[in-house]
Amino acid sequence: MKNEPKIVLPGSDKTAAAGYQSTTLNKDEKIEITIRLRRKRPLHIVDGSTMTHEQYEQQHGASADDAKLVRTFLKEYHLQVVEFSSARRSMMVKGSIANLEAAFNVSLAGKTNEGSSDFRVRSGEIFIPESLKEIITGVFGLDNRPVARPMFRAAAAAPSNSFTPDQLSKIYGFPSGVDGSGQTIGIIELGGGFRKKDITNYFKSLNITAPSVKAVLIDQAKNSPSTTNSADGEVMLDIEVAGAVAPGAEIAVYFSQNTDKGFLDAITASVHDTVNKPAVISISWGSAEVNWTSQALTNMNEAFKAAAALGITITVAAGDSGSSDRVSDGLVHVDFPASSPYVLACGGTRLVVADNGELTETVWHDSNTSATGGGVSDVFPLPDYQSAANVPLALSSQFKGRGVPDVAGVADPDTGYSVLVDGQQLVIGGTSAVAPLMAGFIALVNQQSGKPAGYINPVIYADPGLCRDVVSGDNITTTTNLGYQAGPGWDACTGLGVLSKLTS
Repeated sequence: MKNEPKIVLPGSDKTAAAGYQSTTLNKDEKIEITIRLRRKRPLHIVDGSTMTHEQYEQQHGASADDAKLVRTFLKEYHLQVVEFSSARRSMMVKGSIANLEAAFNVSLAGKTNEGSSDFRVRSGEIFIPESLKEIITGVFGLDNRPVARPMFRAAAAAPSNSFTPDQLSKIYGFPSGVDGSGQTIGIIELGGGFRKKDITNYFKSLNITAPSVKAVLIDQAKNSPSTTNSADGEVMLDIEVAGAVAPGAEIAVYFSQNTDKGFLDAITASVHDTVNKPAVISISWGSAEVNWTSQALTNMNEAFKAAAALGITITVAAGDSGSSDRVSDGLVHVDFPASSPYVLACGGTRLVVADNGELTETVWHDSNTSATGGGVSDVFPLPDYQSAANVPLALSSQFKGRGVPDVAGVADPDTGYSVLVDGQQLVIGGTSAVAPLMAGFIALVNQQSGKPAGYINPVIYADPGLCRDVVSGDNITTTTNLGYQAGPGWDACTGLGVLSKLTS
């Protein structure tokens, strides 16, 4: 195998890292990568049909024969397999940088981000033995630059109109008489941490029994709280929102590294977690589709597809920077993983409640850098469930793509969520808050119905009346005059609207 020709791993092309200072990389340093293997057989999602974890692994996990061939290749380069999961289709491999470079025909370089963090980068493609071309679907972790950002926004000043999550649950008409008991909500975090003291104090202030919260550590990550201006704001927002909506649920927080490997490993670990068994997983981290490699988009999307097959709902923030999604190329972009057709993409609104209880809800749009994400994917084609939703062609590419978001909830920090972060009372918004809000809602629905809601996208598009439509506002970036306008029915700002029930 060592002497056979090597071919390009499809989708592995990586752009060079610009704007960083170079550092010396110790080629003898041992690092860990993740190799993804193909399924035993193709996976087809049938609406309303799910399988057990055991059935999934038996039918759609990675095969032992494929794993054996990959192990043979790795052994030739003195690379060690430290873990293999058939269900996750993931092989964790450890070895020196020099040996990994030789195995995959890559060149790694050291970079530093103004001295605050050091990381490895590569550019170009990854190469694998020709005999493994159908077996290996992705190689992650050679390059460990940060890939995602949290989608939260702290209010600039104390707003006059903010909500606690339990208040929003009542305002939106979420199921009553249930508290999420018997459910586990998974939350993926790529940085920051939580303090149990904050959780205790926050829920005490709401007169709600604090939920059980546990940290699940992936890829040597840690629960490491620091200051309010760190990713702690994301972590605490997610826990407090989901927990206040469904305080009877258990919350498993999956901490991982902010790299393509770390993000993918967190997704596969949570989806295939047979100990905590989350029935809904909230993700408030992401980046524009254009910032990901094709292999990352494909492998993460396939992991979400596995979740759909297992009856697990994935809720994802749609982005906080309007139609540009922080890309300064003058075009429109949607955020990933919100653009995966197997997740519930969550957009943002501005909510005002009058003294008589009347709701005024519009698209969240404060500025070009503080507005709901949304648009049309340039990567994932229009899914069947959106065939009647009148999703337009993508503005920049004219691709007939998946429309984002699916649903929406309050995200404007000026009408945001009252939370406690590192001992400080804050008001935070962003579509980051809508993903855990929806996760809490799903936990209530699951308890009420006695079964997991699972892959709900086909359900809500078949019955748009399950959502309260938001018809006013836009996410147009003023510098380019490109973006989308809200209106009756589905739109690329708030999707179908605010979801508060799953049965008519």
